Amino acid sequence: MPDRTDSDGADRAVEPDVPRARTPAVRVEGLWKRFGEHTAVAGIDLVLPAGKFIGLVGPNGAGKTTTLSMVTGLLRPDLGRIEIGGRDVWRDPVEVKSRIGVLPEGLRLFERLSGRELLAYTGRLRGLPGAEVDSRATQLLDVLDLAGAQHKLVIDYSTGMRKKIGLAAALLHNPEVLFLDEPFEGVDPVSAQTIRGVLERYTGSGATVVFSSHVMELVESLCDWVAVMAAGTIRAQGTLAEVRGDASSLQNAFLELVGAGDRDDGAALDWLGGAR
Repeated sequence: MPDRTDSDGADRAVEPDVPRARTPAVRVEGLWKRFGEHTAVAGIDLVLPAGKFIGLVGPNGAGKTTTLSMVTGLLRPDLGRIEIGGRDVWRDPVEVKSRIGVLPEGLRLFERLSGRELLAYTGRLRGLPGAEVDSRATQLLDVLDLAGAQHKLVIDYSTGMRKKIGLAAALLHNPEVLFLDEPFEGVDPVSAQTIRGVLERYTGSGATVVFSSHVMELVESLCDWVAVMAAGTIRAQGTLAEVRGDASSLQNAFLELVGAGDRDDGAALDWLGGAR
């Protein structure tokens, strides 16, 4: 190992140049959340790598929305630590929220604004210069196929249009990490394809997308990293190949991980559909 002489004349070893590991996009340690007697999230640990398209998957009621709400600073955990890009979500909330974009479940928008007005308002809240907001809004409206409805009130938007304008608002400040809760639910195939194209372009630039879903086919076609959640716990996390393992599909691996592989799907309903 080569030596280096410091200013005090002492010879000190010089460490060879070693590439530093990239800080995870999200790090969660010992996260808990209870609502009365119900435990929604039961002490989970989670490390989500940066620059990936990540799926947080699980059945309804698994705790996905509660987890994302805590990770993005919308819901305070009972216990646990959350970091985004190495910064603590609850100790440095302003800095963290400047680095993330969020499209939550049950999206609430300022419905009496037009699509363009909503983006202009969002941009100003983010502290972006007016000209930059206008330029970015125009590009997003065009790419998301909303240019023709930009002066229409959001209250008159369809479900797919609302998801797209919500995504535009979440992307406007160019966040490092984008969190999406069921972004494709209730969206028509054309809008879904548009959203998918924008997200793939976004992650292709080195940014991170974390989205929750219970549709395994969608996750398998989009994601390169997956965390499987059930009953408030993480059952598996890793690359798509690691989580899928020897199973023929992510769907089959998921069913085994959440304990649904041997479930009796209606055999007891021998009366249903029978002759009357």
